[in-house]
Amino acid sequence: MATQPEHAGAPANSNWTFFTNHAHVLICLAHNPDLRIRDLAPMVGITERAVQRILRELANEGFVEIEKVGRRNHYNMKPDQHLRHPVESHATVGDIINLLEGLKPSDD
Repeated sequence: MATQPEHAGAPANSNWTFFTNHAHVLICLAHNPDLRIRDLAPMVGITERAVQRILRELANEGFVEIEKVGRRNHYNMKPDQHLRHPVESHATVGDIINLLEGLKPSDD
């Protein structure tokens, strides 16, 4: 089982996160739409099979379009797709990605 990275302020025994693995996959693909499943899995902390399942679900629901480029896949995230849960259904995938990008620490 893959371990989660330990971050400042997070208790060592804490094993939950604010975002789902589906969100983690989308966030990673927003940064690099040409990631391979074998590279994406350890980034998210799940198995390659779980990444395949998540990508299939995201594609079926219209959050990602999978484009074959040679022997590899390119993942086109659909930023205008609204989130599914009623609490955040007013927001889009792009809103979340933009919010997280704005929270990145500067390289000063």
